[in-house]
Amino acid sequence: MPINTVIVDDERPARDELLYLLKGFPEVNVVALGKNGLEAVNLIREHEPDLVFLDVQMPGLDGFGVIKKLLERRLPVPQIVFATAFDNYAIQAFDVNAVDYILKPFDKARISKALQRAKKMLDAHTSPVERLETLMGQLTLPTAAAKSAQPVKLLVKSQERMFLVDADDMIYSSIQDGTITIFTRDFEGVSNYRTIEELSASLDADRFWRAHRSYLVNINHIKEVVPWFKSSYMLKMNDKRASEIPVSRAQTKRLRELLKL
Repeated sequence: MPINTVIVDDERPARDELLYLLKGFPEVNVVALGKNGLEAVNLIREHEPDLVFLDVQMPGLDGFGVIKKLLERRLPVPQIVFATAFDNYAIQAFDVNAVDYILKPFDKARISKALQRAKKMLDAHTSPVERLETLMGQLTLPTAAAKSAQPVKLLVKSQERMFLVDADDMIYSSIQDGTITIFTRDFEGVSNYRTIEELSASLDADRFWRAHRSYLVNINHIKEVVPWFKSSYMLKMNDKRASEIPVSRAQTKRLRELLKL
């Protein structure tokens, strides 16, 4: 069976190079080319491809935004192979997953490896939600350099929908009964992370601080610091509910360092 494929990249030389290389794989049937994120969404809706080679950084709607639009419009999520010139993520993390990430300039051997993984996923009939959770689980593990260079995206489930949220928009997160909830200014939802430690490791330590063993806060969204019992503090956050987050006694010193108290 042919693998119906769409290529989306805002640079024509990159599209042409990828198209040329894919012609060397008889099982691949390139059905359309796109030059931006909005075209990607429309082409995926029109052609329902098995596989999409998707540029990460595009003006207007980037690769992550394409996935978000697909989910918002309840469109089928195809296999996604991200293509980019920037090595900003822990690429090694993809080596054990079917969803792949390739760097420009493209290499035929690397593309062959990506296609093999895509075929395995297609043969396994993995659901779009499972593919997306795997994808986002890896894309939110950037290297130390990437944490300052690229915004981290968090996958959040809310009211049976799945959203991609910029980490900077997370006001705080909490864990209860093994479930992590992420709170933004507009809504809250369940994270695909399993522990606060895992979530914290994916974020910028200069902005995201574990104020308490059950809470991780974005220090840019602290509205008020309230003196509390036995020389400790309570944080009031700037979400709609003005949530109050306790600061553990062990973290009191770190709070004073962060906010120059």
